[in-house]
Amino acid sequence: MSLAELICPAGTPAALRTAVDAGADAVYCGFQDATNARNFPGLNFTPDELAEAVAYAHARGTKLLLALNTYPPAGKVDLWRQAADTGARLGVDSFIVADMGVADYIARTYPGIRLHLSVQAAASSPEAIRYYCENFGVKRVVLPRILTIPEIRQIRREIPCEIETFIFGNHGLMVEGRCSLTNYLTGQSTNMDGVCSPASDVEYVRDADGSMSSQLAGFTIDRFGPEEKTGYPTICKGRYAAPHRPEGYYAFEEPISLNLSRLLPDLIEAGVHAFKIEGRQRSKSYVRGVVRAFRAAVDDIKAGREANIADLIALTEGQKQTQGAFETKKWR
Repeated sequence: MSLAELICPAGTPAALRTAVDAGADAVYCGFQDATNARNFPGLNFTPDELAEAVAYAHARGTKLLLALNTYPPAGKVDLWRQAADTGARLGVDSFIVADMGVADYIARTYPGIRLHLSVQAAASSPEAIRYYCENFGVKRVVLPRILTIPEIRQIRREIPCEIETFIFGNHGLMVEGRCSLTNYLTGQSTNMDGVCSPASDVEYVRDADGSMSSQLAGFTIDRFGPEEKTGYPTICKGRYAAPHRPEGYYAFEEPISLNLSRLLPDLIEAGVHAFKIEGRQRSKSYVRGVVRAFRAAVDDIKAGREANIADLIALTEGQKQTQGAFETKKWR
């Protein structure tokens, strides 16, 4: 396949149509259950909606990738197998998987459908990636967001499958597939229930001085001044007070967004086959704006023109952008 395929989020049928019309090469989505890592009320697809989505995407030359990227708890794997059966019956182009048991079931039952290894599998070494390729026939790996471009280039030389990297959206540095912070407070697991900071446990409290506290399961995760934009309470991006920092600070990571628009040529040169945009929880306007901007940039680069990427700051989390580990200097 050619390099620089654009993979775009679809949290709802309307967002999927928007992404397809805006120029996505492929869209990724999930069912309304624990089999995908964005299991939130109001998001995702019923089987009937997915059937319509497959038809809509394929009629316009766009692929549909089904995310089954969570881990089945013991004794509950049937839900993931049924989701795979339904996806195969409806004609999805690829499955995005994390769990080895799910990968094995799909590889044996539907060998003609491509397997993509989710970032939730946290496979960041050539040895780990080759294991999935050799044992389950994985055709693509979605790399964690902690790797530099030289590391990506070296991995590409040592593995037999395609590489996909995130280029825009959440700059999550927690080890994907291993975070238990939400489970600790709410009893629901990001990795097995597919939900980080479930909405049923979220509360916003207006304080006497006009500030707003965001809470998760009764615990204050952050506090925002009257003029500050209030964020969604995820534990890894909360501000916490400590004896040495009584004013509060970001103990894990600051809520900023990944934006690799300026590094697209370097990523293509390093051998990246697909660029992934994060944001299945975001609005249609977000999807439309980001997909159009990156569609134009990728097309310009492929045509040998200088990319004139739109300013995406208004769509970023926390109104700040970063290139993260990707911008490490002295690449060569």
